[in-house]
Amino acid sequence: MSGAFLAGLVAGYGVAIPVGAIAILILGLSARTGFRVGAAAALGVAAADGLYAAVAALGGAAVAGWLAPFGGPLRWVAAGVLLALAGHGAWRALRPAVPARAAVGRGGLDTPVRAFTAILALTLLNPATVVYFAALILGRGEVGGSGPRAALLFVLGAFLASASWQLVIAGGGTLIGRALTGARGRRVTALLSSAIIAALAVATLLSG
Repeated sequence: MSGAFLAGLVAGYGVAIPVGAIAILILGLSARTGFRVGAAAALGVAAADGLYAAVAALGGAAVAGWLAPFGGPLRWVAAGVLLALAGHGAWRALRPAVPARAAVGRGGLDTPVRAFTAILALTLLNPATVVYFAALILGRGEVGGSGPRAALLFVLGAFLASASWQLVIAGGGTLIGRALTGARGRRVTALLSSAIIAALAVATLLSG
């Protein structure tokens, strides 16, 4: 197996495994809506990680340096989006129950397309991801070789690693959702998820 592909796998798992707001969001989505929506959100994260891995492999330090001045504003935007998602999730959990037919077509992240695009956009707001990949590119030197083929294999490895881990999280959320079949259990799960996301959003602001 190519050294560049293995390096990409390691990099992908390195950025994906730490549990943060996105992981909690995917877990809560899967618990409330099922695996299809959670998997779409998971692939949104993987797509963003793969894109940032590609940008880092092609741009390296130049990209990281260009993003550095925007780190503060992007952090505020990301925290604001997370707080909005946390508030929306709590509101949906606390509102009176509606018949299943009436719930179909409502807003939020309850469809695969909405979940994918929203989580993709939210993940792209994190400049630390591209800085992380850029640092790995600069630090790995000639590991796995160089050139377009090595860069492609690195990106593929990062994408597959991120996708596999995020899908595991989505699957875990689905199992939780099946275990908590009652309305009260799902409400508690949604509120807990929203509270954790809100706390992580505040931590994102304080980390600056």
